[in-house]
Amino acid sequence: MLYNSEQTSCSGCCCTLTSKIVLVVFMILLIVAIMFGNSVTLAVILRTKYFHTPQGYLKASLAVADLTVGAFVVPLSAYAELSFLINGSPAKWTTVNSLIATFHPCSFIGPIFAGCTLVSITTIFFLTIERTIAVLKPLHREAVITRKRTSILILLSWLGSFFLAVFPVLYSKEIVLEYNPCSRMCNYALRAATFPTQAWNILLLFPAFDFTLLSGTVAINILSFSTIRMHSKRRQHLAESDCQRVTGPTFTDIKAAKTIGMLTLAFTASFTPIAVFVVGNVAGKEWCNFSFFAFWILTANSCCNVIIYSVRDHKFRHRAHQLLVPLRRKSVTKT
Repeated sequence: MLYNSEQTSCSGCCCTLTSKIVLVVFMILLIVAIMFGNSVTLAVILRTKYFHTPQGYLKASLAVADLTVGAFVVPLSAYAELSFLINGSPAKWTTVNSLIATFHPCSFIGPIFAGCTLVSITTIFFLTIERTIAVLKPLHREAVITRKRTSILILLSWLGSFFLAVFPVLYSKEIVLEYNPCSRMCNYALRAATFPTQAWNILLLFPAFDFTLLSGTVAINILSFSTIRMHSKRRQHLAESDCQRVTGPTFTDIKAAKTIGMLTLAFTASFTPIAVFVVGNVAGKEWCNFSFFAFWILTANSCCNVIIYSVRDHKFRHRAHQLLVPLRRKSVTKT
């Protein structure tokens, strides 16, 4: 995310011929996994009326963001690594002055990756809010959380996220987008070897925004799970005393809240290496190899959501199975 734009050397972890081949194979497999998993998620949500809910809309938005990463970001890195493998030199794509000045692949792919990452964080935050309202105020959920309001929030999250993604390059000529040989991705970089104060502050918008939303999401999840725990104890007490069942969140709401909690945990775990890398970058550390693992752990998270849905939600798993079985039968029939 934060580099000197003059870096062109090969990352130490991926310089041998074998490691280059393994890296290309990994990228291709990751493209397949991201595209397949998120396509299944979208198919299940769009073709099943049960999932046409505010929560379903948010999950669809998250799947679209992940699908975009698999369709644009990873393929460019795979293409660059194939070129590296064939030509023996890393890609040198760097924007000049701004996005509008000269078009390079990174002037398009860089903001896409940053924007989709911001969309993912924002969407997980909205999912957490939606589940918390369902747990804390189950009787008011349908009045507060509507599909129209959710659709507006999704639109605003996409517009706001991509505005933040392009803002640094449009605002400061000291910031460029380049294909970095360490991370194997298009990243924001500072043109000069020394960090200008103004440009440095602009680049800090990303970690500040991400850390704020993730911290808020974790805090809200803790509140939600504390309420679930208290409600479970109350239910157990009433069951033992043969009293009437207390009004509260349903078993489905509780299970959905736990699913969103797992999504939050998975994204936080994948984003933490980036946070560590940014802190090290501020301290003047390059950490070339570590930056590679940090960025690609975050990217690999794009294929994890469908796994979480399949494990936690039996209705999602059953519907996905219904959609995939006919395709499998057709392929068997053709062969």
